[in-house]
Amino acid sequence: MNTAKRLLAFIVMIYAVSCNTGTKRNVGTSQQIDHELRAIDSLLRSAEFAFAFAKAQDSAYQAGLGQKPGDFLAAGDDTAFVRKTMLEEKVATNLAGFYALECGIGLLSNKSSRKPTDILSDIVNGKLDSASTALLNRFANATWKAGQPFRDLKRITRSTFTVFNFLPENEVKKDYDQLKSAASKLLFSMQDISNSDISGQMERLRSLLQSEKYAYEMAVFLDSSYAANMNQPVSSFLKSGEDTVIILKPAKDQKVATSIAGFYALECGIAYFVAQKNQPPSDFLHAIIDNSMSREEMMVFARFANATWKAGQPFRGLNRITRQTFTPFYYLSEADIEKDMQQIRAAAKYVHDSLE
Repeated sequence: MNTAKRLLAFIVMIYAVSCNTGTKRNVGTSQQIDHELRAIDSLLRSAEFAFAFAKAQDSAYQAGLGQKPGDFLAAGDDTAFVRKTMLEEKVATNLAGFYALECGIGLLSNKSSRKPTDILSDIVNGKLDSASTALLNRFANATWKAGQPFRDLKRITRSTFTVFNFLPENEVKKDYDQLKSAASKLLFSMQDISNSDISGQMERLRSLLQSEKYAYEMAVFLDSSYAANMNQPVSSFLKSGEDTVIILKPAKDQKVATSIAGFYALECGIAYFVAQKNQPPSDFLHAIIDNSMSREEMMVFARFANATWKAGQPFRGLNRITRQTFTPFYYLSEADIEKDMQQIRAAAKYVHDSLE
């Protein structure tokens, strides 16, 4: 009996030690995760870092194409301005939710072999599972971020321009409400092919993505939906005469905005995996740099890169959405995907070195 009691006491002691050790490890990991996410968070809101990152990313992109990197800014770009129409600016500003939705349902369809219309129906009817919702929320945050420096580089210094993991619930809800509104319009636009297979539905999605007319309709719808979701009066999309108004944006800021999309894709992808796997950001940065990450995970980053790239195109010119490469990820060639992955790897290396 004494031997049995001693054995039982020994087992209890070992269990208690293992539990305490596990608790300490979890606390340490939690602290490390929080520390690293906050370091990335500080980079997100730094205009100085944005310029340095964009410059490095532009050089990496040119090198990836086999070209000799040139000057990031041309002579006079420091003081030059880019002319844009207010109409295109307003359209571009309101399309982030649409591109987040399109890229998100593309990934969900690929993972589950479900048709886009079935996923859209789940979103509209509030039946989407929590894991899928979490993924779509990250896409919404990524495309929103990609548009902010195009509107004004100072917008990245605001408190809401933060790592997703630190966003308050009301901000997450605002983005998801826009995504849900986009889903309702897109589902209506695809309802006549709800019985078609995935390939047929992707073809329709491609035609809608590349239509300037549909982009305008979606932007108007999402602009009014945002006001309604916020319990604000719904006003006209454009005031009288605004469709011909020209606005000027600093050329330097626009160049930064064009080249920084990879950072937002990387950051949102890492924030997503941190929440999923409870590992620090540095683990994922190392895996990307060392090329030891699984292809499935890398494709998630590639889709984030595609989403942030898309969100920036209408700011540069609405006609850019009519190009062949402005298409669902479903149709991208391996060469196109590799271009995005080169940007993600370059971004990971730069962010990793900046955190050292």
